[in-house]
Amino acid sequence: MLAALTAAPLCRCLFGVPLSSVKLGVTTDEIDEDLPTAVRFLRSFGLEYAEVRSIWGKYNTEQPLEKIREARKIFDEHGIRTSILGTPFFKVPLPPETPEGGQALDKEWKVLDAAMERAKILDTDKLRTFAFTHRPGETGDKKMYARIYELVRESARRAKAKGLRLAVENVGGSFVSTGAEAARLLAAVKEDNLGLTWDPNNAGASGEKSFPDGYRLLDPARIIHVHLRDYKRKSDGKGADWTAVGDGEFDNLGQIRALLKAGYNETFTLETHYRSPEGKAHATKTSLTALLKIIEKV
Repeated sequence: MLAALTAAPLCRCLFGVPLSSVKLGVTTDEIDEDLPTAVRFLRSFGLEYAEVRSIWGKYNTEQPLEKIREARKIFDEHGIRTSILGTPFFKVPLPPETPEGGQALDKEWKVLDAAMERAKILDTDKLRTFAFTHRPGETGDKKMYARIYELVRESARRAKAKGLRLAVENVGGSFVSTGAEAARLLAAVKEDNLGLTWDPNNAGASGEKSFPDGYRLLDPARIIHVHLRDYKRKSDGKGADWTAVGDGEFDNLGQIRALLKAGYNETFTLETHYRSPEGKAHATKTSLTALLKIIEKV
């Protein structure tokens, strides 16, 4: 089936707003874990960007460097650029200030080191990171947030020494899950290489009216990567289900227009999340086709 999908001609929606105005890519493992397969899919849609997270069945930070160099060669051969390197850095509970917590934190710094090394090979200066996750029943207080901000600040300093930028993603279950929480983080951590992977669907699924309300709280200049997809809130109001783009409630058109009007010229990623009985590639094709039609209207 994937061969049939990737053999399809470019859809006409590519000839609306030029993709040079919307630097759009897809998270490759949302297409296929096999990188050449994912790359052929991207090129069949005329896309030139990819977000790298898991490749060949492992998180990129767990792949040996020779596999990362192989990935770079595949990208170069097909004219694909790495928009951002997805990492699991700080997507863990906040370690306590104990010897055991210190060991857990040391593991996170090793993840960051591995990610920075791989970002250099893949020729991207952006790493997607996080700001720690809640333990069950845990709510953040001022002391916890102050420590989170200091650790994020330190991570930015380490990345800057390597010439890299960090794009903290707002995600459900994190201390930074909404636009409001992201705005507070950015106000506290002013390092110029620290920005946001703005995921308005994550914010919406966390209960915020992410666009326009959550977005209005953000400084667009600090948004350095954007995730797009769609969601629908559950009928009981608790959480949300991921849908194909256009089948949910998120205003992708309004969000993209607002970003471009604000001068945003960084990258976008379709992070599909929606699942189809016909497989990941089909789900991504469905959402990508709908998203390209939306871009045509921007």
